[in-house]
Amino acid sequence: MLTTVRNFLGEKVDNSPLVLFRIFYGLLLTGESIGAILTGWVNETFIEPKFTFTIIGFEWMQPLAGDGMIYYFILMGILGILISLGLFYRVATFGFLVMWTVAYMMQKSHYNNHYYLLILLAAVMFVLPAHRSRSLDVRLGFARPEDACERICHWFFILQIMIVYVYASFHKINPDWINGSPLNIWFKYKTDYWLIGPLLGKEWMPYLIAWGGILFDGTIVFLLLHPKSRKIGFVLSLVFNLFNSAVFQIGIFPYLMILLCVFFFPPEQIRSIFFRRKPKVVPVKNSLSIPWTALVAIYFLVQLLLPLRHYAYAGPVSWTDEGHKLSWRMMLRRKSGSVNFTLVDQSTGTRSKVQLRNYLTPNQLSSFKGHPDMIWQLAQRIGAEKQAEGKEVAVFVNASISLNGHPHRALIDPKVDLTSVPWEPWKHSDWILIYEDR
Repeated sequence: MLTTVRNFLGEKVDNSPLVLFRIFYGLLLTGESIGAILTGWVNETFIEPKFTFTIIGFEWMQPLAGDGMIYYFILMGILGILISLGLFYRVATFGFLVMWTVAYMMQKSHYNNHYYLLILLAAVMFVLPAHRSRSLDVRLGFARPEDACERICHWFFILQIMIVYVYASFHKINPDWINGSPLNIWFKYKTDYWLIGPLLGKEWMPYLIAWGGILFDGTIVFLLLHPKSRKIGFVLSLVFNLFNSAVFQIGIFPYLMILLCVFFFPPEQIRSIFFRRKPKVVPVKNSLSIPWTALVAIYFLVQLLLPLRHYAYAGPVSWTDEGHKLSWRMMLRRKSGSVNFTLVDQSTGTRSKVQLRNYLTPNQLSSFKGHPDMIWQLAQRIGAEKQAEGKEVAVFVNASISLNGHPHRALIDPKVDLTSVPWEPWKHSDWILIYEDR
């Protein structure tokens, strides 16, 4: 069995899908980077805030001062162009991987699954020989020309998006999604959209999208894999992802998912459409090396287990957020409510309300409310500031949160001083109250 898998994944085939993906992938990276500047996302996320919610443990990763983050994203945009052209490919892919990962670690107020997906894709693109054909590296003699690659270069992407889609479908099978609860809330704010706005206001629309999302995510990869249903799957992928782009405005993610469909088509078909002058490639039998087979197996084992880790924590993940990230839990919940911080002077017992607007931007105020980790980080920041002023304080939080339109519940134990408790990455934090149906 293992030998059969190694022979299948190691066989040398036409590299046209990989080359085509590199060209448009680089352009999408440039679009994401420059678009983040033009839409004000960089300013809103990195420049305006006085305090940035980093990934816990990486607080030392802070945004560059002044307009530094503008130039940072411009450089990432330039790297995207170099990747597309296949110029200084290894340097460009590694540079983008490092810079995008650092930007990801520096903020989580705007967490999206596709930010994490871009890290994974950037890492594998650094490893794969996507610059061996139709690239400036080949034309300038920086890379050895080659019209073939091992089949794993294509199947890596197929397996990766299979995990993304199947887990997205699996996670959607919950009462709130099936009832269209989060979609119903979002659509109410989008009824003024051009053309599709009136449709979003229909009572049946959240149910259609909810059930359609489960079916699409759960079947699309298999439709694309089968030759007889591949065209239907591609059309469905176009419609589904373009709808997501129009309604949810989630950057390049929908277009990236459309682009990844290229790996499901026969390499010869991609060559005949996009690279007609490229010579035909006769498949050559080859076996994927044992070290590479082991590395690929370990990678995908981790990818399969990460989205299930929330079962090791107490309480529903949509409420506690423990195990939410890196799990392809997409568009499953909407939290709203109020969060109040109370400062207690340890020496005098004096209590005072914290003016959160002194620490957070309006955007941060709306995004951090339902996230215990971000609430904890802000409490730690406030406590550290007061300690630097020579004051010993305790910080208590009263968070009244509604999940997907349900009645408001307490998210944080109001009796716990959040400056006195450590962050627990490997187990449930008792100060995060468990959501229970009443």
